[in-house]
Amino acid sequence: MTTAIRQAPHHRTLTCYTRYNCRLPECVERKNAWARNRQRQLREGTWQPFTDATPVREHLRQLTDAGITIDSIAITAGVARESIIDFTSRRRPSRGLRHNTDPQLAAKILAITPDTISAGRVDATGTHRRIQALVAAGWPLLHIGRQLGMNEQRPEQILRVTKVFVSTRQQVADGYERIRTLRPERNGVPKDKARQSRRRGQNKRWPTPDYWAARMDVIDDPDFQPLYGVTKREIVAQDANWLMTEGRLDRASAAARLGVSKAYIDHAFRDHPQYAVEVAA
Repeated sequence: MTTAIRQAPHHRTLTCYTRYNCRLPECVERKNAWARNRQRQLREGTWQPFTDATPVREHLRQLTDAGITIDSIAITAGVARESIIDFTSRRRPSRGLRHNTDPQLAAKILAITPDTISAGRVDATGTHRRIQALVAAGWPLLHIGRQLGMNEQRPEQILRVTKVFVSTRQQVADGYERIRTLRPERNGVPKDKARQSRRRGQNKRWPTPDYWAARMDVIDDPDFQPLYGVTKREIVAQDANWLMTEGRLDRASAAARLGVSKAYIDHAFRDHPQYAVEVAA
């Protein structure tokens, strides 16, 4: 009877090497770098393997009470989201809250304040749209992170926040220009993963790079609403809904305003019942 080899959940920390016997060259080098740093600090008498996690946990609670999200904290600290969650919740029944932590990680988190979270940040609309367009083109989020030269989980984190650092916006914009015309399947993305990514983009109606190619002047504009994947009938349903609810028009007047027949509005409401308005025509 053979024992299945557990696969590391990620390759960003020493965990994959120590707990999952990972021997990828970059992971071995990460472990060797840690060992060299440890030896140097031991010689200098400055080695501190762990520190109490209680102050970090309390600081995180203060930040979240102030309305700051876990994703924003993780992005600011430059660590994986799970590294933050471990301080405040039990992700697995077999593991309790983190009671000790690496001093460097503790220092990164304790240095974060509501002011540092907001300082140097800009609207994330254009950054979201570029990442979403790459997904719609067949790039899974993990591969996007690698292609952009950032943590694999960073793109998913970015999609959850409303503001990003100027440097992050530029990093995503530069990477987007570099890979937007590349075929994912020819650049390390398995065919099934590319199909799943394109399907996700279609389901969410995320415009593709081809759509944005002629609209780069508005890709960063939060007031611009892309009508990608929206049919004329759905647009009529939306506009008729507004005219009949906010403008107080009857169906005939709304149809005349939109240049369509009452029957067209009926069909539009039938196809898109979320916009349907039941009033006397």
